[in-house]
Amino acid sequence: MKLELSSLENAAAALERSVHAANTYDATMPQELKETVRSGIIQNFEVAYELSWKMMKRWIEANISAESVDGVTRRELFRQAAKNRLINDVDLWMGFHAARNETSHTYDNETAEEVSTTARQFVAAAQALLASLRARND
Repeated sequence: MKLELSSLENAAAALERSVHAANTYDATMPQELKETVRSGIIQNFEVAYELSWKMMKRWIEANISAESVDGVTRRELFRQAAKNRLINDVDLWMGFHAARNETSHTYDNETAEEVSTTARQFVAAAQALLASLRARND
């Protein structure tokens, strides 16, 4: 079954644009604007991360078996995604998962900065996942 990847493509592109804006204009932005852009990065990360793991799960359900991902932990889902060559590094993805959880429970300046840094790293991982899904989307 072919997966519709446009939602993940759009979310990854939005995150990439947010990070690009921050990287391009960071030195000239007033502090209030930096905080707003950082919030945009975090929000786009949240959406892209959620769509990423859900797309992994859908791919495994459609191409391996629905039972293999029914009720599994996120770590196990990432292990299965790595086993099926959708991702390369389970621990890296668990780090993204931890950062995503931080955005749900705590939101102070230090946490926001940490999650923003992780979100910037997530851009490459999301693009790599998309490339894997496109290559194996039949």
